[in-house]
Amino acid sequence: MRHAHRLVVDREGSAAAEMALVLPLLLALMFGSFELGNFFMSEHAVQKAVRDASRYAARLPMTDYPSCTPTAATQTLIQRVARTGDPSGTAPLRLAAWTDDAMTTVTMACDTSGTYTGLYTDFPNGVPVITVSASVPYPSLFGAVGLGTTSLTLNAVSQAAVFGA
Repeated sequence: MRHAHRLVVDREGSAAAEMALVLPLLLALMFGSFELGNFFMSEHAVQKAVRDASRYAARLPMTDYPSCTPTAATQTLIQRVARTGDPSGTAPLRLAAWTDDAMTTVTMACDTSGTYTGLYTDFPNGVPVITVSASVPYPSLFGAVGLGTTSLTLNAVSQAAVFGA
């Protein structure tokens, strides 16, 4: 009975026991904040990429958009700008998971709702508006060690009126 009483009042291992109980929560908070920061950085990279690609597309000559549709070569250049930031496609990828140009969609519509003058008088189909959208799988920060998920997708859309170079 005397040994049981000593064991109950002994406080030598209490700090280690408390640490063992709190450590999983601390680790989850720490690694979760890293993952959340990586998610927001990746989302920003995709948003910036489609915005840059739509601005690039807006600066291309009007001859690259016959009948209010981008040519195949123009579409490839726009997709490369979105994926790498370079029309040649040789620059490093903006995100490691953005491995294919097909993850970027380039569409165009011509706005004929009004009478346009100036730059758009020579374009009989109205004002061309380019839309660049991307759908990229999220590259989890801890995916390499099996803690991440690849089921999340980063999506972004940007539009710009084509005004030529």
